[in-house]
Amino acid sequence: MKAAEIRDMRSDELQAKLEELQKQVFTLRSQAMTENVENVRAMKNVKRDIARVKTIIRENEIKGQ
Repeated sequence: MKAAEIRDMRSDELQAKLEELQKQVFTLRSQAMTENVENVRAMKNVKRDIARVKTIIRENEIKGQ
């Protein structure tokens, strides 16, 4: 997911996306514990997406939206 796509979202959509990504991290962690990981880089990519979403949320808070 690109930052430009995230910036186009509203604040409620951002919160929903953040929750969805956090659920994905939980799922990937549980798969890693049982050694059923199909895509090794998926965890890294999801964590980066979470960081992007949190950054955009914070930018919006600073702007006063």
